[in-house]
Amino acid sequence: MPVTVRPTKADIRTARAIARRTSRTPEEVSQGVTWGADEHVLIGLAVGWWIWTRIGSPQQQLAADHVLLTLAAASAAPHLLKGAFDQIRPDRKTVIGHLHGVPLSGNAYDAFPSGHAMHVGALASAASQLPPAQRNVVWSIGAVLVSTRIVLLAHWASDVLAGLALGAVLERSLRFLTGYGQTCQERRRRCAGNQ
Repeated sequence: MPVTVRPTKADIRTARAIARRTSRTPEEVSQGVTWGADEHVLIGLAVGWWIWTRIGSPQQQLAADHVLLTLAAASAAPHLLKGAFDQIRPDRKTVIGHLHGVPLSGNAYDAFPSGHAMHVGALASAASQLPPAQRNVVWSIGAVLVSTRIVLLAHWASDVLAGLALGAVLERSLRFLTGYGQTCQERRRRCAGNQ
């Protein structure tokens, strides 16, 4: 039997403010932008990058291996968690929001956690290994992508924060398996210890 997760008072205030102040244009823009964090889109891009890196350096190949594995895990995890938790989406709690253009998102009781945010959290965590300028671009794009989940009332703000945190923890955990983020010397030492 799933555990019921209730939105916080801050979640409810935020959703009500969005429902009252939104209009069709920001909702339609958000619907288009939110696809950038969809599991199918991200895994497709990761597979393409993985194939492209097969002619690259071992470091590029390791990064592509790690990102593909991380996205696969971050795509499966929300489906498992949504089976364990029930939380009604904020778009099912508003009439005025629908009058202003808020669409219906996914299954009514699949708000917790945000899968899109888990994907972004995992990628943002992996991006911590990039040079600052590239890392900041990834983080900025990620912030825009996850904010669309709140604007669309597909998720409560706390669902998005939980998704980001869970994605980051998942990515950091998978580093032990892939060796991503370790120096060449650390990877050699780990491999030598396994022989």
